[in-house]
Amino acid sequence: MKKALFLDRDGIINREMGDYVTHPDQFILNPGIARAIKYANENGCLVIVITNQGGIAKGLYTEEILEQIHEKMILLLQEEGAEIDAIYYCPHHPDISGQCLCRKPGSLLIEKAIKHYHINPTASMMFGDRDRDLEAAAVCGIKGALIEDNNTLNILELIQTNFF
Repeated sequence: MKKALFLDRDGIINREMGDYVTHPDQFILNPGIARAIKYANENGCLVIVITNQGGIAKGLYTEEILEQIHEKMILLLQEEGAEIDAIYYCPHHPDISGQCLCRKPGSLLIEKAIKHYHINPTASMMFGDRDRDLEAAAVCGIKGALIEDNNTLNILELIQTNFF
């Protein structure tokens, strides 16, 4: 079974702006995150993004725009030698779509990744900026670490200390 580093997107990988990233031009990588992802890549660890994207249900952006945002994320990370293995997102919002199992703190997206990639949950870790990120991971037996929004400069050290 494989080891995985699960990451929330907004606030961890990219700058949390207090509102939705609705266009690729608004996507800004957080400092230090590419180095941390590259370190995980170099140590044989899968890197999987698990993100709530309720702005789709709210009509603020489309799945096609989200794909463009993720393409930009992948390109920016690749420019620094870092690779994402998979991105799982929930397009729902409880105020619009009702409750779902894939929106964190629901664990369905993490469960799908575990099954698809044959991941060992107890050897894996989740970094998020909200309690709901860690709650979703805990349901799957994955330990988590809460990071303050956009405070990723020391994330490599946290990964080295708590994960490898």
